[in-house]
Amino acid sequence: MNERELRSLIAGGETDTVEFKSDRSPLPDHELIETVVCLANYHGGVLLLGVEDDGRVTGLHPNHQTKSEALAAFISARTHPPMTVSVEHIVSDDLFIAMISIPPGRQITATSDGRIPIRYMDTREKPGCRPLFPDELINWRAERGLADYSALPVADASWEHLDSLEFARMRRMIEENFGDGALLELDDKEIARALGLTIAENDRTTPTVAGLLLVGKEAALRYFLPAHEVAFQVLKGLDVAINEFHRWPLLRIHEWLTQSIDVRNEEIELMSGLFRVGVPRYGRRGIREAIHNALIHRDFTRQGAVHIQIHDDYVEISNPGGFVVGVNPGNIISSAPRPRNPVLADAFKRIGLVERTGRGVSIIYLGQLQNGRRPPSYAHSNEASVVITLDSRPADLEFVKMTLSANRQLGRALQMIELAALWLAWKDETPELASLAELIQQDPSNVLERLTKYELLQTTGGVYRLDPAWVLASQVIDEPVSNPEEVILEHVHDRGRITRGEAAELCRISLVQASYILKKLLEIGQLQLHGKGRYAYYTLPSNSES
Repeated sequence: MNERELRSLIAGGETDTVEFKSDRSPLPDHELIETVVCLANYHGGVLLLGVEDDGRVTGLHPNHQTKSEALAAFISARTHPPMTVSVEHIVSDDLFIAMISIPPGRQITATSDGRIPIRYMDTREKPGCRPLFPDELINWRAERGLADYSALPVADASWEHLDSLEFARMRRMIEENFGDGALLELDDKEIARALGLTIAENDRTTPTVAGLLLVGKEAALRYFLPAHEVAFQVLKGLDVAINEFHRWPLLRIHEWLTQSIDVRNEEIELMSGLFRVGVPRYGRRGIREAIHNALIHRDFTRQGAVHIQIHDDYVEISNPGGFVVGVNPGNIISSAPRPRNPVLADAFKRIGLVERTGRGVSIIYLGQLQNGRRPPSYAHSNEASVVITLDSRPADLEFVKMTLSANRQLGRALQMIELAALWLAWKDETPELASLAELIQQDPSNVLERLTKYELLQTTGGVYRLDPAWVLASQVIDEPVSNPEEVILEHVHDRGRITRGEAAELCRISLVQASYILKKLLEIGQLQLHGKGRYAYYTLPSNSES
């Protein structure tokens, strides 16, 4: 690291992975070791020795101005198991600073005198160290992919604590969501074993945490898993219009939340060519994935409910438990799927409720962007909870028209990263590559080159802009035809028949308008009706000339 990069790191202040320590006194050995272990037991990080809490560089004490290898060896000797860190001495303002880079621990690390501290953020969002308590060990291991809390058997629970009605609900959901059809051929106990919902112990069937969560009776969930709770709230300004809390099994929770959101998911109709496209307030697949992520990846050892809050212009979904180690808001799109509760996550996949490809986060982004809304934000997440915010303000319909035009031009739907690039170019006429890389969390070169090749973007001197010709073409509005009756009769004369939907598309009008015109032509004897309801169609009267 050079001095410029060091100054940039210091300017960012202390965070959950960056710590400053003054060394003027010098820093006591036990405090140095405790800070290193504290960071290792969290997500790893950087300790800058010789920097005050306010970011002033005061330099290393002569005791620590030894070779980097000596300081690294000292840390290794005073930790258990011995830690391997990298130490780099950097000169800033003619003063030495020691930058100690600490990898995240793959096992619990203690100081040589037996203390096990861990990093945390206090109520003022200031970082500090506290003891790691015994009841937190299972979650610590789960966050690193070393354990699965949802796979643990629940002591004293039995098969009688599972609900046969929830197994029936599961079968129906497998059919409706095109899940793993092989499960439908099994009885309840076989399904439970196949999904890891029960384990056999001493000739006794014991439900796992995942088993109780998916198909447990409500009373059993309240008794054995008291931390499990889900809240649905609708807020009108500062007033709470709906405030429901439930401890139902997760499959019932899924149906309750889906219905609660669907009835509030109004759509705006947008004409695209001869077709009407619905632009919903919430992308249905995206918001479902966000909710399922909150249900599946929450920390069931922490108290607190999963919250789904519908505000006037955004939706906020939060769950107890921070991101697993290695995942953060800056890499959540690009990082490999790392579920906190693998057995529970796998069951949701096999039932058909979540994407089997692990692309759930991309679907959330896609749902927002293709409906003309800002990408989702994880900015309010912290070590105690993951919070996702979905914008639900009026959609940018001009952007939606542009993306529909692009889909027609490409002969396929735009990918999420392509939509993200176009969105940024639409909101900022000359987007910086760094901004785009931050948004799509990968090198943007390939996607920019592809969009330029498709004539959606154009580049001059390394600056990318929306292609003006494409923007102009995409903003042409499809007006209804001026003489719909004549157009309908001509179509029937040529094709022999027409349905209400075909009339609406042909004349670029709504279904209600199409019904009115068809009824009018029927009443004056120019059309003849056949069938009823969805199977109805219209022809010329049987006595008319062909």
